Amino acid sequence: MRKMLKVPLLLALLSCLMITPFLSQADDSPAQTDVEQPVKVNANLALPALQKRLDTLKQQVSAAKADKQFTTLNDEAQKLVSDADKLGVALAPQLTQVQAQLDVLGPPPAPGTLTETPQVVSQRKQLNNSKTLLTTQIEQTKAIGVGAQNLSAQIFGLRRDALKTQIALNTGSILGEKFWAPLINPTEKDTARFEDFGSQVSDAWDQAWSDEWRFGSGFCLLLALIIGLFGRMALDKPVGWMLPRWLPQGRFRRSFLACFTTLSTMFTLGISMQLLCHIFTRLPDTSQPVLEFADQLVELTYFSAIIAGLGIALLSNSHPSWRLPGIADSLAKTLGSFPALLATFIFIFGTLEQLNALVGTSIAATLFGNGLSALLVALNCLIAPVRVNRMRRKMRADGEQTEARSTIAGLIHLVISLTAVVILGALLIGYIPLARFVTFELLWIGLVVSCLYLLIHFVVDLCECVFSPSTQSGKILKSTLSLNDRHLSLAATLFSAVGKTSLLLMAAIALLNGTFGTTTPVELLKKIVDIWGGEGIGGISIIPAHAMNAFLCLVVGWYILRSTRRWLDNDFLPKTMMDRGLRASLVTLFTNVGYVLIIMLTLSMLGIEWNKLAWIVSALSVGIGFGLQEIVKNFISGLILLTERPVKVGDLVSISGVEGDIRRINVRATEIQLSDKSTVIVPNSQLISQNVRNATMGNAQGVATIALTFPLDIDPEQVRNLLLMAYTLHESILDAPAPSVSFKELGPNGIVLSVTGYVNSPRMVSSTRSDLLYEILKMLREAGVSLSQTQTMILEQPHKVVTEE
Repeated sequence: MRKMLKVPLLLALLSCLMITPFLSQADDSPAQTDVEQPVKVNANLALPALQKRLDTLKQQVSAAKADKQFTTLNDEAQKLVSDADKLGVALAPQLTQVQAQLDVLGPPPAPGTLTETPQVVSQRKQLNNSKTLLTTQIEQTKAIGVGAQNLSAQIFGLRRDALKTQIALNTGSILGEKFWAPLINPTEKDTARFEDFGSQVSDAWDQAWSDEWRFGSGFCLLLALIIGLFGRMALDKPVGWMLPRWLPQGRFRRSFLACFTTLSTMFTLGISMQLLCHIFTRLPDTSQPVLEFADQLVELTYFSAIIAGLGIALLSNSHPSWRLPGIADSLAKTLGSFPALLATFIFIFGTLEQLNALVGTSIAATLFGNGLSALLVALNCLIAPVRVNRMRRKMRADGEQTEARSTIAGLIHLVISLTAVVILGALLIGYIPLARFVTFELLWIGLVVSCLYLLIHFVVDLCECVFSPSTQSGKILKSTLSLNDRHLSLAATLFSAVGKTSLLLMAAIALLNGTFGTTTPVELLKKIVDIWGGEGIGGISIIPAHAMNAFLCLVVGWYILRSTRRWLDNDFLPKTMMDRGLRASLVTLFTNVGYVLIIMLTLSMLGIEWNKLAWIVSALSVGIGFGLQEIVKNFISGLILLTERPVKVGDLVSISGVEGDIRRINVRATEIQLSDKSTVIVPNSQLISQNVRNATMGNAQGVATIALTFPLDIDPEQVRNLLLMAYTLHESILDAPAPSVSFKELGPNGIVLSVTGYVNSPRMVSSTRSDLLYEILKMLREAGVSLSQTQTMILEQPHKVVTEE
């Protein structure tokens, strides 16, 4: 580091020595006419030195990482700006002197007039050359100064970015004197920068209330106060009157009111701030920093207002009966002040952070603002759950009934409390960047999840309201399109699922790419296209923000896939005309594809490029050649079973002596349930490579056949009619094909008759055959017909007769 700093210091000293001679020449007498030669020599030496210093600084900035390095390089850049300005100031008088000498000589005479002496022509030529050289040198000097100034601004931005990304940097505890130094003993530079910005705001304020602009400023101020203080309350009353009269009875009223409350709060406060900032932005002489600060202030107001609006809408203390979440009134009143307080903290300290970035304060002042904002937000997030728990204990002690807290609500409560503890711990041990990172992630995730909760309820309730047979819209759709109630229910389910999926997708993108309100809706749409970008596995570095994004992608993707699979399996597909096997195959195929996409997205969030995964492909090829070939074969066979569907869920199959119903087709194996409810796991490859009997494929019919042996002295026609009558009277036997009786055998043991009938499914054969046997035996006994008896065989032995049946 010291060696790197010696080079710019030596170059700065060399340039000062070069600049000194022509700084003294600037005060010389203008009687000298031939002054361009010494200026030319000194400028030609100073300009390359300044340019070399600028190039060296750029190289050092690209390699710098620590805050001390950025601070030193920023000082060098500012010194380079000062030296370039000095060189430009030194060259300006020389250019003026040359121009004055040219004015004395006057323009060259026109052709055909008086002829000048060779000395005058030569002197004019030298002066023009000197003027061109000085002009070029001054322009180069200005370019170097601008480049150094831009480099200083770039260094300042890199310092802030490094402070945001280096969350494991220990900057000192908030209990230490160093943290409070910017407030107690601010540096001269910070004071000067704030005073300069304050003077710009003061000038804009004075101009706004001048005679020319006073009326417009007063009107904007009055209108901003009226809209900000009374706008939401003025809109709340007419909306509360219109909802019961205009909207049909149902849950859509609650979700509509919650959305309206959120939007009205956001827009009234945002428009009020826009009017306040318009007092300054409409002025012609307002400085650029003031204009930028006004724009940032409006964006921050909208961000803070939507947090306050969501809190007011979800708690709904003004309309308790229309509250969207199931929160007791006493708990909602206890939490009533926290959303507004949190939004106020975010606005105040967000303004301070933006002001620090705008005026370019020191890192110490930036850390002070970040630490204080994180502290107040953490205290707010920690006190709120504590007060809720205290109120719940008090309600139980008083015998009041509290609402049943769901698992998700308890999990959110626990996560907020633990996050607040982590923020406070990080601030106490000195990790302010970590506390800032966790605070902003908590705020952003909370904002996205709250908006998602509200919008999902709004979309679902809207679809149910539009497609309900009892509403006016549902009746119109039913009569116009000739739909029945099942079609309306299916449309409501489908459109609500599309809406929820779109909202979940936007929420996932917002969670993965949003940082404290800096992601706009347009940028979120662009992230869909750029979401596959990465750093490449060769040079990947696990950044905490990337790891957090990957974790969020995994959790959100798994939740979306699980919810969508449950919706397809329980809500949507049962309302269609698909058979159970096709529905199961679609759900399984969708789940497998979803898992692959989630894994790819998670790896992409870590910055892995797929074209850099050659080593993974090589490893897999070796693994497949040895131990993974069976797994891959079964996986491919499973995909074939799901697409070609030679067997499907619900089929009765027989393979290798195993007969049963297919219950599930997994990635690797298929589950076959036997008649005793036990399960046999058959690899998918066997169902592809071996002979499989599918007893139910193609709507196959079952055959119930009974063969009976009768004595030789029976009447065959009588028995035949009895058998046909038994089959015809049974409700499971089909009329077509009709039952039939065939004469199978005539032998010494008797007559063998076989009766056959068809049923709707092979699964009905066993029970139908059993019922028919009971009925046939009963009819034969009533008709006096007996079955053939077992023959008696006599074996004769000396002194003993053995009879054996």
